[in-house]
Amino acid sequence: MTRRQLIKQFIKYMIGGGVYFWSGYAVFALCYSGLSWDWFPAKVAADVVGWTLGFFVQRYWAFHHPSLAGKTVKITGKYILVNATNFIIDYLIVWGLNSAGVTPYIGLFVAAGFFTVWNYVWYRFWVFSPINPKG
Repeated sequence: MTRRQLIKQFIKYMIGGGVYFWSGYAVFALCYSGLSWDWFPAKVAADVVGWTLGFFVQRYWAFHHPSLAGKTVKITGKYILVNATNFIIDYLIVWGLNSAGVTPYIGLFVAAGFFTVWNYVWYRFWVFSPINPKG
């Protein structure tokens, strides 16, 4: 991949991350502040929406490659595995900050900063990798 292609892919990835983050943030705000849910179930609802929308943007736009055609089940499994790991790390970050008196709204931003780099590496080199789509 050329440097220009990598930059273009990263920009698309960031847009997809924005779709995940802002859709999830809106759902979190609705559930946490609007419906007075506890932060944990509000975040679960937010993540389900964000992960779903984010998957489609990342899979079919940011990391789209012809060699990935017909591999949706395998790719989806990898995406779920990475995001299950993310779930644990993410919730520990938000819980830890919340326990220290930091609002979950700020915790979501702190976690997003970490996952910006973390997810790009996993998505590019494993989940959506055209180099080894069978692996």
